[in-house]
Amino acid sequence: GGGSAMDCAKGVGISVVYPNKSLEKFKGILKVHKKIPTLVAIPTTAGTGSECTVATVLTNEKTHQKYAINDLHLIPRYAVLAPELTQGLPAFLTATTGMDALTHAIEAFIGRGNTKQTTAWAKEAVQLVFENIKIACQNGSDLVARAKMQKASYLAGLAFTRAYVGYVHAVAHSLGGRYNVAHGLANAVILPYVLKRYSTSVYDKLAILADCCKLCPNGTAKEKATAFIEEIEQLNKELGIGTKFYFIQKEDIPYLATLADKEANPLYPVPKLMDKKELEKIYFDLIP
Repeated sequence: GGGSAMDCAKGVGISVVYPNKSLEKFKGILKVHKKIPTLVAIPTTAGTGSECTVATVLTNEKTHQKYAINDLHLIPRYAVLAPELTQGLPAFLTATTGMDALTHAIEAFIGRGNTKQTTAWAKEAVQLVFENIKIACQNGSDLVARAKMQKASYLAGLAFTRAYVGYVHAVAHSLGGRYNVAHGLANAVILPYVLKRYSTSVYDKLAILADCCKLCPNGTAKEKATAFIEEIEQLNKELGIGTKFYFIQKEDIPYLATLADKEANPLYPVPKLMDKKELEKIYFDLIP
């Protein structure tokens, strides 16, 4: 039901059709050449969008590295969106999984892999999260807000499974593997820092998102983009999500930046390509 459960089911599906192969062999893109058994995905969080994506993220228990398998055969045949199933999700998990969906939508939208359709899905997802995440966290039994968050997660999933993600995900995966931090929480904290590091390369697109959310109506592109990033920081604050990660060890940073660099380049159509040294700065931003 949660992203990890759906991802696990996708992994099981691969193992069913390839009983003698280790899942690591399918790491990367388009390596699953057979149909997996019919998969019905029923999300119990409004977050990962795994119910409609090509992706499964698995962790190697021995090396603590997270890796992704991306293949069209992994898109579930059916997705069942029932807000009742997210009703019991505690406020903090509602917040971090909701911010995960927001990250998917924003990274898809600002990347260079968009179509008209992914742009529309991502914009709607961003609006839905901004309008509903606080309500869903404050009053978990509000089924209207819950349903809208599920729709946001689903639309963000449709967008990012086609347009892909960027450095927020690459950094989050490196931290998740090394320190076991939950993916949604990692994305939420990292998102504003990466958007700032993208700098001028994302002003125009973030300005469009700011307009969708009625922020800073008369500003320049830079002012709108800044207002949008500040709104994300404000959301994190109100949802009780911190701004720093105390557990990051400085001596780990070169290794983590190498992992993020390898994951993102050439795979992710990021707005601005950063080298290892530039990526290291993002990890230093995250240290208190």
